[in-house]
Amino acid sequence: MYIFRPQAIYFEKNIENYTLGKELLAKYKDIPKIEIENHNNIEEMRNKSNKEFLNMKRNLIIGVRKTHKFVENHKVSDYLVPYTSSGCIASCMYCYLVCNYNKCAYMRLFVNREEMLNKIIKTAQESEKSLTFEIGSNSDLILENTITNNLVWTIENFGKTNGGKLTFPTKFAYVNDLLSLKHNRKIIIRMSVNPEYIINNVEFGTSKLKDRIDAINKLADADYEIGILIAPVIFVENWENLYNDLIIYLFDNLNKKAKEKIFFEIIFMTYSYVHNAINKEAFPNSINIYDKDKMTVRGRGKYMYKSDYKKYGEEFFKEKLKKFFPNNKIWYIV
Repeated sequence: MYIFRPQAIYFEKNIENYTLGKELLAKYKDIPKIEIENHNNIEEMRNKSNKEFLNMKRNLIIGVRKTHKFVENHKVSDYLVPYTSSGCIASCMYCYLVCNYNKCAYMRLFVNREEMLNKIIKTAQESEKSLTFEIGSNSDLILENTITNNLVWTIENFGKTNGGKLTFPTKFAYVNDLLSLKHNRKIIIRMSVNPEYIINNVEFGTSKLKDRIDAINKLADADYEIGILIAPVIFVENWENLYNDLIIYLFDNLNKKAKEKIFFEIIFMTYSYVHNAINKEAFPNSINIYDKDKMTVRGRGKYMYKSDYKKYGEEFFKEKLKKFFPNNKIWYIV
């Protein structure tokens, strides 16, 4: 199991009114602590330079989530739901959470988990149809669970209820604590995968491909619903061979039960001016994943692959997945 030891804790005073808040303060009693007024506005962080990006991720921010707005979604889930964390300890160079590095880069934990889960349960039980709630769009809950045990707590409590499902994506293989839980098939876990070259050179601090596949097999054996995100697809040099080998690796290493269960999501990388500025200073020796010849500006400071490259990529993945996984659904390609 991964063990994260923060260099400092930034915390809102009122976390002491919550069970999880007390537990985290006790767990990190020997770590330097700085009291803050608002987890969403830490002046000290805002004044740091891009080159301090990685060092900032060594801090842990603990507060109370004030926003509980559900956002409609029409992919795997019906709603995107703010949940127990935001940000991440890992350092993927394309991370969409890095909307503003000095606000979104580091991990923020929210201790009012009962309030958040109760709203999900109430919404699910009042609905005439079965709803699925995406609880992992702001963080990686498998990674967060190594700090808070929140995911175990969530699955145990939600598994006892009637109606609805929860889903979340992950790039981490730390699933052993989930395998014996009574989830009652109400949890959809989606493992994000990429070629090993991209994991090693772009997705810094995440689990290796082999470990992610081993985790999928364990989860399938534990009767979880399983999805695989090939995401984000990055058109690096030799990308066709890299992703072809990835799909073959999945075919060769997923167990029988996983192959029967999985569905696929394909997401092409989006990038931004902010990413590019941070990466040049925080990762000066890394590969450049911004390709001005293949990408175009979409919106304010955002880059996406040009339509002809994306269309070719869509056909590539449809063809390869149909060949190796003809009975497994592709939920969407974006």
